[in-house]
Amino acid sequence: MEFSSILATCRIAVGSTRRPKLEAVREAAAAFSQLLRADAILEVFGREVESGVTHTPTSREELMRGARQRAEALITSLKSTNEGADFYVGLEGGLDVAYENDIRRVFLQSWAYVTDGRRGYFGSSGAIELPDALADEVLLHGTELSVAIDEFAGQAGIRDGQGAWGVLSANLIARAESFRLATTIAFAPFYNAGAYNSREDRSSSATAG
Repeated sequence: MEFSSILATCRIAVGSTRRPKLEAVREAAAAFSQLLRADAILEVFGREVESGVTHTPTSREELMRGARQRAEALITSLKSTNEGADFYVGLEGGLDVAYENDIRRVFLQSWAYVTDGRRGYFGSSGAIELPDALADEVLLHGTELSVAIDEFAGQAGIRDGQGAWGVLSANLIARAESFRLATTIAFAPFYNAGAYNSREDRSSSATAG
């Protein structure tokens, strides 16, 4: 009997079927698999669901809400077909607008929300600043970022490749990499649970032991 055949399967569902997002979660899961479920094979699969937010979120709050609502919609969608997963991942990319010294700064961010159906946690990629022309096209003219970045870069289908992240970082950071980082961070309370247990929980465990 092969060793893999006796391992359990830990299913990670992603609220998207887009290649960069699925690649991001698979790469993240491969890195923390032994910390999360050393006795299981991680299976990552996607299902397309709606975020419930605008096509290009324009605030951190909207990005977080979109990621969470994708994960929640994913749970509902899988339950409707009598399917399930151990973890549900919602990913959302968009913009965050801030003002520094009275100057508008617009940042591209990727957010992840991970839940096991009971607890949920967020993770973020960090941010990269948009050129004013690109920011204006999205914020002032209402153009979807995926369309605006194609026009800005003079290419087609950027969203399914390096993404705006790749265009802006000269391909040092691709879209999938931004979501990989966000996913890895959002999973941290699950694969590094000891660091996130409350002092009371640790004290109770010590007493029980």
